[in-house]
Amino acid sequence: MNIERLRLTMASLGPLNPLPNVGKPLEDPYQISGDVPPEIIENSRYGHPATLHPYQLQDQYSRQLNDSEQTVVTLENDHLRARFLPELGGRLWELIDKKSGKNLLHTPEQIQLGNLALRNAWFAGGIEWNIGTRGHSPTTCSPLHTALLTTPEGQEVLRMWEFDRLREVIFQIDAWLPADSRFLQLAVRVTNPNPQAVPIYWWSNAAVPQSSQTRVIAPASTAFASDYQHGIKRKTPQNLEGVDCTWPARNSSAADYFFDLAPGQRRWIVASDAQGDGLAMLSSSRLRGRKLFVWGESQGGHRWQEWLTPRGGHYAEIQAGLAQTQFENLALPAGESWSWLECYGNAELQPEQAQGEWDAAVRHAEQRLSKVLPEEELEASYLRWRSWAELPPQRQLLNGSGWGALEAERRRRAGEPWRLPGVPFAKQTLGAEQASWLRLLEERTFSGANSYVSGASWAQLLAEAEGDAAAIALHRGVLAQGKGEHAAAAEQYRRSIELQPSALAWRGLAIAENNPRHYLAACALEPEQQPLLTEALTALLTAGESQLAGQLLEASGLLATAIAGRGRMAFLAAQIFAETARSQQAIAILKSGLSVADIREGENSIAELWQRVLPGEPVPGHYQFTMS
Repeated sequence: MNIERLRLTMASLGPLNPLPNVGKPLEDPYQISGDVPPEIIENSRYGHPATLHPYQLQDQYSRQLNDSEQTVVTLENDHLRARFLPELGGRLWELIDKKSGKNLLHTPEQIQLGNLALRNAWFAGGIEWNIGTRGHSPTTCSPLHTALLTTPEGQEVLRMWEFDRLREVIFQIDAWLPADSRFLQLAVRVTNPNPQAVPIYWWSNAAVPQSSQTRVIAPASTAFASDYQHGIKRKTPQNLEGVDCTWPARNSSAADYFFDLAPGQRRWIVASDAQGDGLAMLSSSRLRGRKLFVWGESQGGHRWQEWLTPRGGHYAEIQAGLAQTQFENLALPAGESWSWLECYGNAELQPEQAQGEWDAAVRHAEQRLSKVLPEEELEASYLRWRSWAELPPQRQLLNGSGWGALEAERRRRAGEPWRLPGVPFAKQTLGAEQASWLRLLEERTFSGANSYVSGASWAQLLAEAEGDAAAIALHRGVLAQGKGEHAAAAEQYRRSIELQPSALAWRGLAIAENNPRHYLAACALEPEQQPLLTEALTALLTAGESQLAGQLLEASGLLATAIAGRGRMAFLAAQIFAETARSQQAIAILKSGLSVADIREGENSIAELWQRVLPGEPVPGHYQFTMS
């Protein structure tokens, strides 16, 4: 195992958005019905959080690329070389098959951030680990606790772990590469330390190179397909309206295919290239679901891949998850852990068979995988891992967040200590983000914080705390709003404003009462806070208050700076101009070349504005972001 500090070309993540993440609800799950198993329908209605609180957004990045030094951990044997990025969600960034010389993963030259994750910032490439709820994980652009250990048998292991603040569970990822193995082995364990069941979600997401000869094979004859417009329906992806959509390059638009694997079927999915090489993703039975995602061959699909991986080429995704689809959450019982083993290597299929008739291709892949990684070998490896899964790490490489340590301290004081020898949350990992909350635990006083917590225990501590009454009321409002309790939140925000007006209290009240005019008071108190101004302008425009939005932008003194920046604020200015009979000014901004770093996946608002103010003039390709 090799640990290095290497320079990667990437966009800077920037600071956290200072606003509590309670303003925008998570995307509503599709309404699922029709020829879909009742289990999927039931699971799709369970456990959807109102917001991503207490996580703050990571949306203060730009498109500018710089050299950034990152920790890179390499596992290597005679067959494979695997490189991990523990500071970026533990991403498996590269998997080189030495026999063919091919990287089995899509690994761009640059890490370019885009608005695709639950907290906004995300980047394409490699294999990421998604926990929490539907979407790319809250930790996908954050460091994980990372350490090394050696098992009693002498196997070196990379261990990464973190406390998921949304579901209040702990996840652990152990990766190792046996000396004679053609497959990287990676065990995952999710632990629920709570006295009640919690909704759980996990999908491992692999980006794979896509060419006209790439085909994805999974052992199923049908799939639950989503086109991002009409929910999911059972389809036959190998013959979808006359098109074999298991070839990613043959899809006309973006789509998900959740393969309907039979209950007793071995769990695998393969991406095969013209020579039959490509990533094979196998697992023990707990990881039930298998999915193919394609961007599609539309102008928008090509634009998204260019946006996310400049000079990186096209890619598709193959994925594996706990449930059959990504619209579902499962109930992890109180005090229990779920674990499984994932294996990644080169399928080495025969190309003429992999590219032939579907059933024959599936049989061939099944036979090939049974030879290169027999199921009994995978299960034996999983059982060996279980014997040392709780061994304490021996060499700490990197600290993740301090939130696990804070939660451990809260539980210790409440008489509910964690017993987690394999994934310690040491007190020395506590930092500035946790300082105010640690003081509340230790001294029962509170004077405000620039970070946020969630849960009934913290709400009770705040209710009983002494100190700054306005700050206490503000954060009690945030806690209520994070659960979707807007009336209770509004009451606390009004109390906070009566005691000491603040931008955060007025902003919270605007959301709680669905009254964007409250943003005017918020921005008057902090006129130069750009995240607040951006949110305020967006809310006013959405509510049809374009005149007020224009007045607010003018009053901020940031109009000229916004237009010159050609980013999100410039786009908002163009929208305001279009709404207030100043179309020529809107046109000037659009024709100057906007680059909205945080444009949302599938968002087509720039193209729509162009069509409005320049009817009949073709929308430039660089403004086409539709996925349908």
